[in-house]
Amino acid sequence: MREPWVVGVSGASGTPYAAAVVSGLLDAGEPVDLIVSRAARLTILDETGLSFRDGHWAEDLGAWLGRDLGDADVRHWPAGDLAAGPSSGSYRVRGMAVVPASTAACAGIAIGLSKDLLQRAAEVNLKERRPVVVVPRETPVTRSHLEHLIALHDAGAVVLPASPGFYGAGASASAGQLVDFVAGKVLDALGVPHTLFRRWSGELGTGRTGDPDAGSIGLDAGRR
Repeated sequence: MREPWVVGVSGASGTPYAAAVVSGLLDAGEPVDLIVSRAARLTILDETGLSFRDGHWAEDLGAWLGRDLGDADVRHWPAGDLAAGPSSGSYRVRGMAVVPASTAACAGIAIGLSKDLLQRAAEVNLKERRPVVVVPRETPVTRSHLEHLIALHDAGAVVLPASPGFYGAGASASAGQLVDFVAGKVLDALGVPHTLFRRWSGELGTGRTGDPDAGSIGLDAGRR
């Protein structure tokens, strides 16, 4: 039986994180159910110049990820479809990542607002006690946002801010390597294997740029 990972993309800046997570799941042979909010479509357009349309989602997703989807097991659900599969706990999925997670999405999920399919799907996965990873990116944060993040943590979600580490490639890390670090941490939290970054080995100075064994592949190194 198909049990996909649900990836919800909200309107916060940081859509490259979402693209890297989706690509990482597909690279691992994992099925994906994708929900892109209305606000996220505007952000994707602003950050990439690409559209994301319900009627052409497969074509647009391939362009956004920079890869041929081929026979990848990926399904798209419109954010306004509250009767979609992920809106019900009886629809089998393995868990969900909300990446990036805007303050509005975090608040809606935390209080059970179910404003759209993204929020509803996240709430369903929390109530079903499935893995849920929420990736807030906005900074600085207000007290209300912190309270919503605490509520999500207490409900069982992993709150994983988009805070890249530099020990994989040092201060000269590319934007792609920093994106991959955060995406890799999301996949770690979901229990999905990947090679998106070089793990800390306990030795100083390893994995710097120019090291042929540096583990991060990165967007601009041609991974996609």
